[in-house]
Amino acid sequence: MTQNIILNHQEIEFKIKRIAYQIYETFINDEEIIIAGIHGNGSVFAQKLSNVLKSISPLKVTLCEVMIDKKNPNSTITTSIDKSLYENKGLVLVDDVLNSGTTLIYGVKHFLDVPLNKFKTAVLVDRNHKKYPVKADFKGISLSTSILEHVQVVFEENNDYAYLE
Repeated sequence: MTQNIILNHQEIEFKIKRIAYQIYETFINDEEIIIAGIHGNGSVFAQKLSNVLKSISPLKVTLCEVMIDKKNPNSTITTSIDKSLYENKGLVLVDDVLNSGTTLIYGVKHFLDVPLNKFKTAVLVDRNHKKYPVKADFKGISLSTSILEHVQVVFEENNDYAYLE
């Protein structure tokens, strides 16, 4: 299979900045927000969003890593911070690619056990092939692909890119 670059490093940087501004605009009346990245590339994307948010806004940004077994999402989900730290706060659940929606919906389910002020989702690439009724509130790019195609995001220092194969 061949690789088709769908986002280069500069485009990803622009998408991250735009999404960060959208998040700030949504949470402008809050003092603090939680950016919860799904383990792996979701966490890397969350870190990048968090860095931009800290540079453009006065919001206190707390980073959280969400550990989900993507092959068995119904198993126990854990977070790197205690539930009490995100209770009654605004939260953005972040992943790199929204494929079928399985990982994101189980992540949403986990956070619904705790009262939140506001709850949003963010992805870099939305593939539009969902099995579950979950949507990305903030997305870098929407891509209609065939079910056989695969989207991969690569985060390397000064060389981020996303490709379709």
